[in-house]
Amino acid sequence: MELSHSLLLNEEALSQIADSKKSIFVYEWLRFLDKVLSAAHKSDIKEQQKTLVKQLRCQVLESHGPPSRLLLGKCFANIYHIGDTFSMFETVNFCNDIIKSKDDSPSYLPTRLAAVAIIGAMYERLGRMVGSSFMETIQNLIKALKNAESTGRCEIMLCLEKILQGLGSAGHSCHKDIYKAARAALQDRTMAVRCAAAQCLLELHKEAVFMYTTELETVVSFCYRALDGSNYDVRSAVAKLLGVLLATTQTCTLRDPKLKKTSMIEALNLLAAGFVKGPTGLFKGGGTGEYLKSGTVNREVRVGVTHAYVVFVRTLGGLWLDRNISVFLTHVLELLANPKATQTHVDAVYSRKCVTFIIRSLIGEMLGEKAQVSAAKELCAFIAKQMNLLGDNPIEGAADNRPTIDASNTQHVLISALQELGSLVKGLSTCAAPLLTDTANNICDTVSSVLLHPSHSARLAAAWCLRCIATALPSQLSPLLDRCIDNLQHLRGSPEAVSGYSGAITALLGGVRECPLGLPHSKGKAIFNVAEDLLRTAAQNSRMSLHRTQAGWLILAGVMTLGSPVVKNHLPKLLLLWRNAFPRSSKELESEKARGDAFTWQVTLEGRAGALCAMESFIEHCKEIVTEDVIRRLMTPLECAMSMLADIHGVIKSYGAHLKACAAMVRLRLYKVLRLIPPTSYESSFNVLLRELVAEFTLTDNPANTTTSLLRHHCHVEDSIILQSWIQDTDHKVIEIQLQPNSASGSGALEHDPSCMYWTVSEGEAVPGPLPLGVAVIDASVALYGVIFPYVADKHRMKMLEHFAECIRQAKSTRQQAVQINIFTAVLSALKGLAENKRRLKDAKVRVAANNLIMSALTNQNPILRCAAGEALGRMEQVGGDNNFIAQTAQMCFDRLKSARDVVSRTGNSLALGCLHRYVGGMGAGQHLNTSVSILLALAQDITSPTVQMWALHALALIADSGGPMFRSYVEPTLSLVLNLLLTVPPFHIEVHQCLGRCLAALITTLGPELQGNRGNIATARFSCLVGCAIMQNHPDSLVASEAISCLQQLHMFAPRHVNLSTLVPHLCNALCSPHLLLRRAAVACLRQLSQREAREVSDYAMSLAKDSNDNTGPTDTLVITETGLEGVLFGMLDKETDNKLRSDIHDTLISMLLEMAGDNLTRWLALCKSVLSDSKDSAAGTPGQNDNNIDGNDNDEGGDDDTTFHTGEKVITHPTVPPRWPTKMFAVESVRRVFQVCNGITVHFDLALAREKRTQTNKSDYLVLHLSDLVRMAFMSATANSDQLRKSGLLLLADVINKFAKVPEPEFPGHFIMEQYQAQVGAALRPAFSQDTPSDVTAMACQVSSTWIGSGVAHDLNDLRRVHQLLVSSLSKLQAGKGSSLVYSESASTMEKLAVIKAWAEVYIVAMQQHNSTTTNVDEDNYTTRSSDDLLDLVKPELNALSKCWIAALRDHALLSLPSEFSSQLPTTGGAFYNAETIESVRGHYQKSWAPIMYAAALWLNTGGFDVIQKERSDSFRALAGGPVAPSTDLSTNVLGVPNELGSNKIKNDNFHLILGICVESISSPRSSQPVENVTYCVKALYTILDSTWPRSRLMSDRTLAVELLNVMHRLLLTRDSVNTHLLILKVVRQVLQAFTEKMAEQSNSLENGNDTIHPNHKKPLGEGGEDGVITPGKSIVFATLEVCLCTLIRQIPALNPAMPTNSMLTKQRAGLSEEANQLISETLSVMTTLPKLCSPKGSVSVLPTILFLTTGVLRETACSSTDGIIPSTVTASLQSLKLLASSPLVNNPDCSDEWVSLLQSSFATILDSAKPGSDVDVCSMLLALAVFTTSAPAKVSMTTSLQKQTIEVFKQAFLSDKVTLRLKCLQTLSSIFQCPKQDVSAPYIHAMGPKIVEYLHNMSGNQRDTDDEALVAIEACKTLELLVSLTEEAHRVQLMAVYLPILIGFLIDSTSLTTATKPAKSLHDHSLQRLMKIAPLYPAPFKTVMGAAPQLKTKLEGAIRANQAMLAKKPVRNAKQQMRVAMQAAPSIKLKKDFSNFNG
Repeated sequence: MELSHSLLLNEEALSQIADSKKSIFVYEWLRFLDKVLSAAHKSDIKEQQKTLVKQLRCQVLESHGPPSRLLLGKCFANIYHIGDTFSMFETVNFCNDIIKSKDDSPSYLPTRLAAVAIIGAMYERLGRMVGSSFMETIQNLIKALKNAESTGRCEIMLCLEKILQGLGSAGHSCHKDIYKAARAALQDRTMAVRCAAAQCLLELHKEAVFMYTTELETVVSFCYRALDGSNYDVRSAVAKLLGVLLATTQTCTLRDPKLKKTSMIEALNLLAAGFVKGPTGLFKGGGTGEYLKSGTVNREVRVGVTHAYVVFVRTLGGLWLDRNISVFLTHVLELLANPKATQTHVDAVYSRKCVTFIIRSLIGEMLGEKAQVSAAKELCAFIAKQMNLLGDNPIEGAADNRPTIDASNTQHVLISALQELGSLVKGLSTCAAPLLTDTANNICDTVSSVLLHPSHSARLAAAWCLRCIATALPSQLSPLLDRCIDNLQHLRGSPEAVSGYSGAITALLGGVRECPLGLPHSKGKAIFNVAEDLLRTAAQNSRMSLHRTQAGWLILAGVMTLGSPVVKNHLPKLLLLWRNAFPRSSKELESEKARGDAFTWQVTLEGRAGALCAMESFIEHCKEIVTEDVIRRLMTPLECAMSMLADIHGVIKSYGAHLKACAAMVRLRLYKVLRLIPPTSYESSFNVLLRELVAEFTLTDNPANTTTSLLRHHCHVEDSIILQSWIQDTDHKVIEIQLQPNSASGSGALEHDPSCMYWTVSEGEAVPGPLPLGVAVIDASVALYGVIFPYVADKHRMKMLEHFAECIRQAKSTRQQAVQINIFTAVLSALKGLAENKRRLKDAKVRVAANNLIMSALTNQNPILRCAAGEALGRMEQVGGDNNFIAQTAQMCFDRLKSARDVVSRTGNSLALGCLHRYVGGMGAGQHLNTSVSILLALAQDITSPTVQMWALHALALIADSGGPMFRSYVEPTLSLVLNLLLTVPPFHIEVHQCLGRCLAALITTLGPELQGNRGNIATARFSCLVGCAIMQNHPDSLVASEAISCLQQLHMFAPRHVNLSTLVPHLCNALCSPHLLLRRAAVACLRQLSQREAREVSDYAMSLAKDSNDNTGPTDTLVITETGLEGVLFGMLDKETDNKLRSDIHDTLISMLLEMAGDNLTRWLALCKSVLSDSKDSAAGTPGQNDNNIDGNDNDEGGDDDTTFHTGEKVITHPTVPPRWPTKMFAVESVRRVFQVCNGITVHFDLALAREKRTQTNKSDYLVLHLSDLVRMAFMSATANSDQLRKSGLLLLADVINKFAKVPEPEFPGHFIMEQYQAQVGAALRPAFSQDTPSDVTAMACQVSSTWIGSGVAHDLNDLRRVHQLLVSSLSKLQAGKGSSLVYSESASTMEKLAVIKAWAEVYIVAMQQHNSTTTNVDEDNYTTRSSDDLLDLVKPELNALSKCWIAALRDHALLSLPSEFSSQLPTTGGAFYNAETIESVRGHYQKSWAPIMYAAALWLNTGGFDVIQKERSDSFRALAGGPVAPSTDLSTNVLGVPNELGSNKIKNDNFHLILGICVESISSPRSSQPVENVTYCVKALYTILDSTWPRSRLMSDRTLAVELLNVMHRLLLTRDSVNTHLLILKVVRQVLQAFTEKMAEQSNSLENGNDTIHPNHKKPLGEGGEDGVITPGKSIVFATLEVCLCTLIRQIPALNPAMPTNSMLTKQRAGLSEEANQLISETLSVMTTLPKLCSPKGSVSVLPTILFLTTGVLRETACSSTDGIIPSTVTASLQSLKLLASSPLVNNPDCSDEWVSLLQSSFATILDSAKPGSDVDVCSMLLALAVFTTSAPAKVSMTTSLQKQTIEVFKQAFLSDKVTLRLKCLQTLSSIFQCPKQDVSAPYIHAMGPKIVEYLHNMSGNQRDTDDEALVAIEACKTLELLVSLTEEAHRVQLMAVYLPILIGFLIDSTSLTTATKPAKSLHDHSLQRLMKIAPLYPAPFKTVMGAAPQLKTKLEGAIRANQAMLAKKPVRNAKQQMRVAMQAAPSIKLKKDFSNFNG
C-alpha cells in the first residue's frame, strides 16, 4: 500500500493488485492526496493538475463507497482552491450531467452519489468562486430529490447544506426552493433524511430571515411533525434546529420594519405548545390565543421539545438565563400545571422528568455557584407561591384573599421544583448556606410547608428535598429532625402531617450515611420511640390507624439505616413488633380470615408490608447483628407471610380489588427480605414460594401485560448495540430512556415506594426512582427466583420449565410477548444464579427442556427476546454439562443458518453462536470455530439486510474476543471483510458501522503485541487496522467515532510507535467539545492512556490548536485552547461534566500530566491552579464583568428584556465562562499538593538563595520557593472558602506549605525564615475554622495546622504566635462540652474534635519541650541565646494542668478501645472520657490517629514534674478534669480515670506509669499496616522519657518481668525497623532499663550493708544475675535480653558478626561504608554491653563475658580500616574503650571468677593477635592499639603470658619494619604507651625487645641522607621514643643510654655551611635534634657533660649548630617587626569608637 502514497494515482500498481483490495488502494491514495493538497501550494500541482483531475473524474465512475466519495469531493475542492480553476466549471457540469442522468440502475447509484458529494464539497470550499452555476445545480438537486431513494435523498440534503454554507447570502434567490424541499424532507420516512433536512434548514436560517419571521410557526409545526416517530439522532437534530431558530428570534435585528419580532414569551409559548399538545398544539395569531385542537402528545415529540428547550437557552447563553431566570423557571414549571401534560400518572412522571431535565441541564451547568444560589431562592419563592394558592395555607403571613386551586394542579409542579431545589442545594453543598438566612423565603420553612400538602407525592418530594438540604448542610440535619419530631407530635391527628413528617424523618435518617459527621446517638433512640408510639396508638383512632401504621413502620425502617450501634439496643423490641405483626400460628391465620372488613384488611396488609420493609432494612443495614439466631427468629413471621400469600386472593375477592395494591406491596417486601437471607433458611417453604413466584412473572393472576425491567440488566453489556441500550450513555438518558421499548425504567418516581426515602441513591441519579408497583413486584420475583433456583431439585426444575413453555403457548399476541420477556428474564436470572453458585444442570431432561424453550425464542420477532434467548443459550452451555450437548446445540444453529432465509432466524441464530463461544470459550468450542466464522462472514456480506449484517458482525466480534489465539488464523479474512464493509456500507446504517468497530477492536486485541512486528502479513494487518480507524474517525456519527478512538487506543497500547500522535491528539481534543457523551468519554479515556506514557507530547500537540480565547461572545461548537493548553480545557470540563466515569478519567489524565510535567513547567501549573482558585466571577453565568456596566440585570423586567438585552455600546459576553465550582477548586488544591510531591527531595525547590541563583543562570522561575506567595494565597483562598470540603483541602495545603518552607532561611535577613512574612495570612486562614458554627472536621483539621505552625519555629517572638495560640486556647472550650450537652453532630464527631484539640496541644508541648531542652544546652555552652527559649513553653504552661488530665484520660480511653473483642465486656458500659459506649466502633479510628503524640506529651509531662504534681495534689483534684469532659459514670465515687477517690496518689502514679508503658508496648508489639511510622518513634521516645526519672525506674524494677518484656519488645522492634535513628532511640531505652537495674542493685546492696545479718556475715548471697551458680536463664534475665538487643543491633549493621553466616569477602570490603549514624549506633551498643558484667554476679559475669568479648573484638576486626588521614573510626575507639574497661574490671581479681576471666581475656588477646598477623586485611594500626590496651590494662596473668607476649612483640617488630610510614609511626606511638606502663615487669620485655631496634634504626638514619618527609617523621618519632626510655632509666644507668642517644641527635645536625642547601627532611631533623639537645642539657646535666666530655667532636658540632641557629634568630626579629607593623596598619579600623567597651560582659 506504500505505492498509493503519490500525488498521481499509480495506475500500474492498481492494475496489479486483487480486485478486492483496489477500493482500499484508491481510498488510501485519496486520503494521502487530501493530506498533501491541504499543505500544498499552486506551484506544487501546476504541472500535474490536468492529469490529476482526469484521474479523479475516472474514479467518480468507479462506484466507490461513502468514505471514498467524501474524499473525492474534498480532493476536487482542494485542487481548485489551490490550483487553476480553468476546468472547474467543466467538473461541475460533469457532475450535473451525472445527477441529471435517468439511469436508475443500482450500479449507477454510487456514481450519482459521488457526483452529489463532489458538488457539495466544491461549493462548501469554493463558495462564490463557482459563479452563477449554483442555480442550475440547486434545481438539478431538487429535481433529483423527488425520485431519489433514501441514500440519495440524504446525500442531496447534505449537499444543499454545504451549498448554502459556501454561498452565504449570495444564494438568496434559491432559499425558498431549498426551504420547501427541506421542509418536506423533515417528514421523510428515513430517519437519516430527516436529520440531513434539519441540518440543511439550520444552515438556511442563517441567511433566510423568513424562517424566523413569517414562516416561523410553519417551521415549528414541521419540526414537531418530524419529531413524531423519530429516533435519537432525529430528535437531536430537529431540537437543535428548533432551539437555534427560536433563539435567533431573540437575538436578531430585523431591518424590515414590516416584520414583527417574536417576543420571549411568544417563543416560549411555541415550545410549550409542542410540549403540551404536540404537532397540533400551535397557537393562533402568532403565539397567543387558544389551542387549535386537543389530543395527546406523542412522547417522542415531548422529548424532542425538551431537547429544544435546552438548545434554546444554551444558544442564548448564560447571561440571558441569569437575567430571565424567574420568567424561565415559572414558564417551565407551569408546563406541568396543564392537565394535558399529566393526563395519566405515567404521563405525569414522564413530563416531570422532562421538566426536571430542562432545569438541571441549564441551571446546573450554565450558572455559577452564586447564580445557582439565586436560582434556588427563585425556586423557594415559586414553591411558596404555589403553596399560598392552596385553600388551607400552611405558610404564615399569606394573603387570605388568594384564590384557591385544586391540589392536583400543583403537585407535579411542586414535585419538579422541589427535586430541582434539592439537586441544586446538594450540588452547592455548604455553599448553599445563604439560603438558610433568607428572611423572605427560608429554604427549610418553605420546603417543610409542603409536608402538609394534600398530595402524597408532593409530600414525599418535600421530604427528599429536606434530605438533600441536610446532606448539603450537615449542621441542619439534627435541627430538621427535631422540628419534624415536634411537628409530628403536635399534629399527630392530621393524616397529612403524620404522612409528611414521617416521610421527612425517614428521608433525613437515610441522609445520615451521606453526612460524615453523623447524628447524635440520642436522636436515634428518640425517633425509635416515636415510631413505636405511632404503632402503639394506631388502633386508638380508626381515622388515623392506616396513616400511623404506615408512618411507624416507615420510620422504623429509616432507623435501621443508622446501623447496628443504634439498633442493637432495640433488637428485642423489634423482634416482638415483627412477631406481633403476623399471625403466630396457622390457626390464627385461618381465624383472621373470618374477621374484619375491607378497611381492617387494608390496615393489616399495610402494617405487614411495613413490618417486612423494616425487616428488609434491618437485614441490609445491620449485618453485624443479623446472626443465625436472629434469622431463625425472623423466620416465624416470614413463614406466616408466605402462608398468607396462598390465601390472600380469597380475601381480595371477598373485600374488593382495592386490596390488590396492598397485597402486591406485601409480596414485594417479602420477596426482597427473602433475597437477603440464605435460601437454606426457608428451604421448607420452597413449594409455596415457587408457586407464587412463577405465578407472579407468568402473569397468572395479572390481567395487565406487565413486563419486568430487568431483561436488559441480565443481558450482557456487550449486547448494547442490539438492545439500543447505548442511549443510557448519553447526556439525555434521563428523558430518552422513557422511549425505550419493553422497559419501565423511565417511569420511576418517589410515590411508587415511600421506602425509597432512605435508599442510597444510585450512581448518576439525583433522585431515587422506584418503579411502579406492578413492575417492582415482578422484578423482585425474578430476582428471588434466581436466588432460589440453584437450590431446587431437578424434578421441580423440570416442572417449571414445562410450565413456562405451556404459559407461552397459551398466551397470545402482546400478552405472549410480555409473558416471554418475564420468563426469559427469570431463566437468565436462574442460570446466572447457577453459575455464581458453581452448580450445574446435570439432569439431561432438564437441559433438553431448557434448550427447547430457549431455541424457540431465537426466532421471535422481538429483537430483545432474541437477544435474551442467545444470552440464555450461552449461559445454558456454561452450566449445562458435557461437550456433546454443546456440539448438538452448535450444530442445530448451523443447520438453521444454512436453511433459513428470513431475517429473524438469521439474526437470532447468529447471536446464539456468538453467545455460545462467549460463555464456553475458544477451547470449549474450538471444534466449531471454523464453521461459525465461515457462516458469520457470509452473513455479514448480506448487503440486502443491514440487520443481518449487524447481528452477524456482533457475533463475529464475540467469537474473536473469546477465541484468543485460536482465532488468529481468521484475522486476515475477517479484517478484509471489515475494511470492505467500512468502505461500502452507507453511513446512516450506524449500528452496522458500530459493530464493525467492535469487530475491529476484537481483531486488534487478538493480534495484540504482534502488531509491533514488521513482517509482511503483520505490517499489512496493522495498515488495515489504521485504515479502518481512519474511516471510522471521519464517520459523522458519534457512536462510530467513539469506536474508532477505542480502536486507536488499543493500537497505541500494543504498537505505540505506529500511532501518529500529531494527528490523534488534535482529533481527541476536538472530540472533547462534542455534544455526545460517548465521544467525550472515549476521547478522555484515550487521553488518559496517552498521558500515562507521553504526557509531554500530548500537551505539546494540543497546544498546536491554541487560539485566541477572548472572543467568547457567543456559543462555540469547536474547541478553544488557550495558553493554559489541554490542562485548562480539562479543568473547565470538570465544571460541566456530571458523568462520574468521565470525571474520574479527567482527574487521572490531569494527575498523569502533572506528575510528568510539573517539575519542568511549575510556573504554568501553579498559574493554572491559581486561576481556578481565584476565579470569583459572579456570572453564569453570573453577572457580567466590569466592562459590562451598562447591563443592569433587572430580573423583574419581563416585558422588554428580549428587546433590549444585547443593545449595548460594548461587546456583551453572552456566554461567559462558568466560574470553577467547589469540586474543581478542591481538585486544584489537591493538584498543588501533588506538585509538592513532584518537587519533594529536590533541594533547589526549597532553597531560596539557590533558586534565585538558578533563575539568574537559566532565566526560569520553575522553582517552588519562588512561588511561595502564590502558594500561601491559594491555601488562604481555599481555607476560607464557603465550601467545607474545600476548606479542609485548603488547610491541608497550608500544612504542607508550613512543613516544607518553615525552615527555609531568608537570604537577605540572616537568622530569619521566609515564612515569617506570611504570619498574618496563616492566622487569618485559621481563624474562621475556630468559630462556633464550624463543623467538627474542619476545626479538627485547623487544630492540626495550628500545632504545625506553632511548632514550626517560624515565629521569633511570642507576640507573633499569640494569634494562633489564642485560637488553640479558644478550642479548649470544646472540651467543656460533656456528653449531656446538646450536639449538632454525632458523638463520634465530638470525639474527633476533642481529640484533635488535645493532640494539637500535645504536639505544641512536645516542640516546646524540645526547644527548651536544646536552648538550655546552648545557653550552657555559649552563655548566649538569640531567642527566648521559654516563650513557647510559657504559652503552654497556663493550660498544662488541665491538658495533662485530658491527655491521661484520652490514653485510658485508647487503651480500653484497643482491647481485643473478647474483652469487650470489660469496657465501661457508659463509655469513656471522650466517647460514648454506642460510638465505640466509629471512634476507634480517631483514637488511632491521635494517641501517639498525646502519649509522648503525657510522658514528657510526667517526667518533668508530673509525678510530683500528682503526689502534691489531692487525689480528687487531679482526677476531676477541671472544665474537661464529663465523667462517664454518674457515680461520684469514681473519676474519669476509673480510680476510686479514696485511693492515694501513689496508686494514680502507678496506674499512669503502667498506662503509658502498656500502650507503648502494645503498639510496638502489634504494629498495624495503617499505623504511621511516626507512632513507633513516639512510642520509643515516650518509653525513654517516662524512664528518665528515678521513681518510674523503680516501678519498672518492682517486677523484673516487665523489664525483660520491655527489652524483648525492643529486640522485636529492632528486627522490624530499618531506621538507624530508631535503633539509637531503642538503645537509649535499653540504657534506661539498665540504669533501673543498677539502681535496684544499689538499693539491695545498701539494704544488705545496713542489715543485721551477723550470723553468716561471710555467706552473703551475691548480687546481680547469675547468682551463685552463674546460670542466666533466657526469658527471665535482663542481661540476656540486653545482649539480644545488642547482638541484633550489631548484626543489622555488621552482618559478618553473625557466626551462622558464611564468610563473605564482600561484607568485609563494605565495612568501611558505614554512615556516621551507624558508627554512633555501634559505639553506643558497645558501651551498653560493657556495663553488663557489672550487673551480674561473679559467676554470672563469666556466662556473658564470652559473648561480649566476641562481639567487641568482632566489631574491632570488622570496622578497623586504614585511612589516609590516620583518623581512627569511632567504632574502633569504642571497641578499645570497651576492651580497656573489661580488662581492668574488678571482676578479674574476684576469686570467684578470676580464672575464667583471665582465660577469656587471654582468648580475646589471642584473637586480636591473629587479626594482626601479616596477610590479614584488618588495619594493623588498630590492632596495635588493641594489643597495647590489653598489655597495659589487663592483669599480668593475661599480658605476661609468654606465648602471647612473644607474639605481641613480634607483631610490633613487624610493624616497625613495615614499609608503611603510618604503621611505623603508630607502632612507635603505641610502644611509647607500653613503655610508660607503671608495671615494669610488663613494659620491660617490650623495652628490651624494641629498644635496640629503635637505636639501630636511628644509627642507620643518622649516617644516611634523609630524602623524604616520611622518613624524617619516623626518625623524629623514634627519637621521642628513645628520649622516653632515657627518662624512664634509673639515674645510675642513664649515662649509658645518653651515650647512645646524644650521638644520634648530634648526628642529625647539619653543618652551618651546608644548612642553606640541605633538604627539607634534613632541616626538620636538624631543628628537632637541636631543640631536644637544648632541652636535655639542663634536664640531665651530669650525664650530658660526661658524654660530651668524652667526645669532643660531638661538642664541636653541637656548638657550631648552636651558633648558626643564634645567628639565624638574630635576623628574624627585624623582619618580623616590619611585618607586624604592616599588618597592624592594615587591620586598624577606619572609624574609631569614642567609648571603650572592652569591659562589656553582655
